[in-house]
Amino acid sequence: MRYGVTMFTTDQTIAPAPLARALEERGFHSYYVPEHTHIPVSRRTPPPTGDAELAEEYKRTLDPFVALSMAVAVTERLVVGTGICLVAQRDPIVTAKAVASIEHCAPGRFVFGIGFGWNEDEAADHGVDMPTRRERSREHVLAMKALWQNEKGAFDGKFVALSPSWSWPKPEPGRPPILIGGAPGPKLFAHVADYADGWIPIGGRGVRAALEELHRACEERGRDPKSLRVVPFGTIPDPGKLEYYESIGIEEVVLRLPGGNEDRVLPILDKYAATLLTP
Repeated sequence: MRYGVTMFTTDQTIAPAPLARALEERGFHSYYVPEHTHIPVSRRTPPPTGDAELAEEYKRTLDPFVALSMAVAVTERLVVGTGICLVAQRDPIVTAKAVASIEHCAPGRFVFGIGFGWNEDEAADHGVDMPTRRERSREHVLAMKALWQNEKGAFDGKFVALSPSWSWPKPEPGRPPILIGGAPGPKLFAHVADYADGWIPIGGRGVRAALEELHRACEERGRDPKSLRVVPFGTIPDPGKLEYYESIGIEEVVLRLPGGNEDRVLPILDKYAATLLTP
């Protein structure tokens, strides 16, 4: 089993570079960061956590591609990823360039975790209507793939119109892996089967039951379910839960790391490492 962490990396937490070095030194496999460009004060959308007030960290997240660039620059093996990138709210041409640039600088070390988003207020400021966010996300990813996979990339869709264009660098075939985060269900699994390489279960509940549905969705598309990656996200390192994941074939688990400065975060990493990574 490989272990990674995800943390709301903000202007008030340990910076990405020292955190990445600390993770690699302790033997962790991966480091994922979330994305929120801004949080409108209007707050029409209730917090996804069920809390009355949205946590401060949502308002302060660093740009994920800047943060992850710092992380790969000071490490040699650590895998980094977005967890998750709100692709419907991003320009697909610019995002394709950012992803390809990190992959070029750190070959095989970037995972493109994406999601559809929950914040209606935030999406609206990006010109995204919530009912269209899934379809927009799909088109944005397909347009990115067109730029990555073809000498002259082009795409003609409902939300993206890309004339034949040159764009380098280009990732190696099959890179980066694209994982879609979200709760299990027919809509999400249809997207995974259509254009992604795996699923990020947020919180990790009900994974075993959901895998059958995910596998059916892939088989209906003529894809081999064994080719998919399933990476439970935001997991609490409970030994029983981790053993359960390993028993159903999960190969990577991403642990939730509370935000904080070095004095708070590094002792938690030491505890995780002593429990999980010591032979």
